[in-house]
Formats: sequence, C-alpha cells, structure tokens
Amino acid sequence: MRAELGDAPKAILVISGHWEEEGFAISSGVKPGMVYDYHGFPEHLYHITYNAPGSPDLANRAQHLLRASGIEAALDPTRGYDHGTFSIMKPLYPEENIPVVQLSLDAGYDPALHISVGRALAPLRDEGVLIIGSGLSYHNLSAMRGTGGYEPSRRFDAWLQETLVHTACDKRTERLIEWQQAPAARAAHPREDHLLPLMVVVGAAENEAGATTYHQKDFAGGLTASSFRFGCAPSTSQSYGDAQ
Repeated sequence: MRAELGDAPKAILVISGHWEEEGFAISSGVKPGMVYDYHGFPEHLYHITYNAPGSPDLANRAQHLLRASGIEAALDPTRGYDHGTFSIMKPLYPEENIPVVQLSLDAGYDPALHISVGRALAPLRDEGVLIIGSGLSYHNLSAMRGTGGYEPSRRFDAWLQETLVHTACDKRTERLIEWQQAPAARAAHPREDHLLPLMVVVGAAENEAGATTYHQKDFAGGLTASSFRFGCAPSTSQSYGDAQ
C-alpha cells in the first residue's frame, strides 16, 4: 500500500470501526494516547505504542467541512489511537512522524449518512490528507471459530468486488446504501461497524474507480477478505502539524 501511495501524505484521517458515538466525533488532541479496546489477548499487546502526533488543525478543518454540509461533529481532545488505527499505522508508517486524526462512526449506522460524511470530507484529499477506512470486509466473530463463515465470506466478498471494482460509480453508491440486500450480508456483518468505514471512504472518492489492493481466500483458515483503494494518492500541497 505504501508503495502505491508514493510520497507520504501530509496527514492521515482514519475512520475506525472501533469508535462509534451518538453523532460523529473527531479526535483533536496534540499527543493522542492509546486505547486498548480488546481483552483476553497476550500481555505484550497491551504495551503497543504509536507516538505519531495528532493534528488539531486537521480536526478543526474536518469539523468545518462537515458543518458546511449540515453534519455536526464534536471535537474530542482526549481520544487516543484504538487498534483500528494503530494496527494499520504502525506497519504502514512506523516512523510515527505523520499527524493522525480519527473520525468516529455514528451509532445510527445509516450507510447514506456515512457516504455523505465522506463526500463532505473529500476536499481534504486535495490538501494532502490520506483518508483510510479501517474495518474488515468480513466481521462475524462467532462464525470465525469454525468453518461456518467460509461460504458467507466468499459470497459477500464477491458482491463487494462487483460493487466496488466493476460497477459504475453512480450505481456503486446506490448498491452500498442497500448493502443489506447483498448475498450473505448479515452473515458477513451481524453489526456493520466494520463495514461503515468503507462507506465514508467511497463517499470521499465517489466519482473515482475502485481497485482491489488485497485479496485472501484463506484468512483465518478459509475466510475470504479484501481491501480496496479509490482514486489517486493525495497531493502534498498543505501541511498539517508536524508532518515532514
């Protein structure tokens, strides 16, 4: 992924499937801490750190863009990096020198609203901001314990591939709004918290083609999982915080 992006972005906005609020919220702290939002794992996983700076400037800019589109978002200066963010950022940019801001999901889970959020935030891409949706194309934890998720994950992934890569952009948005009609939709996502970050990203690149950047048929034994990219790499015309 980093090779595809080329030059490092000026800042990164992450929509994490591990943060939801009643309404939207944006992390705005200068030095975000860590949020270990999991339990029952080996001790060393509770000592991971990611020390990239936050960016109050980017948080305020994102809030302004959302408000201009009639969408309220609160600033949260105390929110730290949850594992939806640090699990991606640590291998992607281990230098920890690019400012990172997180955007929550809205707990109402309205797909059209989340696409609208991405649409409102699209100008950030022309300001050097990389927008990342952190979730999982298949997220049914109970079915991961056996083989029952293998076929539903394959069927839902095939629908994602058709929708995101092979469907015209205007129809792509329509299909995503009606995602619950997809094959094995609820078997793949009993709760859509790990799917909605995708909606925001698609909204931010609504008229640009999608491409598959990762595809695996034996994830966790036999699950099918994919990642996608939309549009081109961000420009580097504006600086946020401590980016170098």
